[in-house]
Amino acid sequence: MIRNVIFDWSGTLVDDLPAVWQAINHLFAKAGVPELTLDQFRDQFELPASTFLARRLPGVPGLSEDQIQHRFAEQFLQLEHTLVALPHARAFLEFCREGNMRTFAVSAVPAAWFARQAAATGLGEFLQHHCLGVHDKRDRILGLLADQGLAPRETLFVGGMRHDLDAARQRGIAGVGVLTGYNRLDQLRAAEPDLVVEHLGELQAVLARNGWQLKPGSGTNRFPIPTVGGLIFDGAGRILMLRTDKWSGMWGIPGGKIEWGETALEALRRELREETGLEIEDVRFILVQDAVSPREFYKDAHFLLLNYTCRATGETRVVLNDEAQEYRWVTPAEARALPLNAPTRILLDAVDAVRP
Repeated sequence: MIRNVIFDWSGTLVDDLPAVWQAINHLFAKAGVPELTLDQFRDQFELPASTFLARRLPGVPGLSEDQIQHRFAEQFLQLEHTLVALPHARAFLEFCREGNMRTFAVSAVPAAWFARQAAATGLGEFLQHHCLGVHDKRDRILGLLADQGLAPRETLFVGGMRHDLDAARQRGIAGVGVLTGYNRLDQLRAAEPDLVVEHLGELQAVLARNGWQLKPGSGTNRFPIPTVGGLIFDGAGRILMLRTDKWSGMWGIPGGKIEWGETALEALRRELREETGLEIEDVRFILVQDAVSPREFYKDAHFLLLNYTCRATGETRVVLNDEAQEYRWVTPAEARALPLNAPTRILLDAVDAVRP
């Protein structure tokens, strides 16, 4: 049974990824180095940030690693006011408090930055102890276990980077990767975590369902999950594509689970409204797909995918919720040039087959 939870701070409890990415790109631009897309940044970033920057700013006259770190800090602190608690973070910490869990943070964030961010987000009050300015978490986790008298088999580390999960495994404690952090799904999977979750709300549901135990297959539903998804057309014949971390950063269509008591059509309208802000009409059923353990998805699952086409009505301005990271209106041909998840490519083929 889990009795202790250790968190990384950045990308696990607090959303500082956009600010760090923008601050680093500002330094690159000043030095004449090509800026990174967010995907490139997530693929390449490593700690400490000063070392990451020094390796990518070669030959900048008169700049030592300390000076680079100072310039990064200057830029980041101008953006620090944009930081917010990640969705579900506070609720999960309250869940830990209600369950009498001991909670800790081990983070590379400097102490002064942490103090400001903890106060601004209100999350600091939930943490009983924190270790800050830590770039190699292996030794610090070991020290925390000893100092606080934590049993490894009763301790869980939650983080959003591979080195978090590597450190947890090497110290004999359970590791959970969250997709809200700096690393992509493939990077987290490489660390062989006990579980990968989309966000802390999902982890809360898993632990509540299993009585604070993290068993093999804890995050897996034992039965097929019925879902709906819509290929939305606008008035110009373009289709809406979304990119999501939970599908390995690939592109696909909006949709989600059918809730108890809903018809499939009711679920489709609700899911598309929640994920895109769009209302739809001219709904047509295309096909049902079995997606059994799709490798592209962030966890093992068996979906029954009820796929539809539809048309957006009224205002076609897309408002994403926190499930997708990016959207594009594209022609069907342009959609096929994107890195699509397999079910979406199958749906496009099926739509082509039924067109007159």
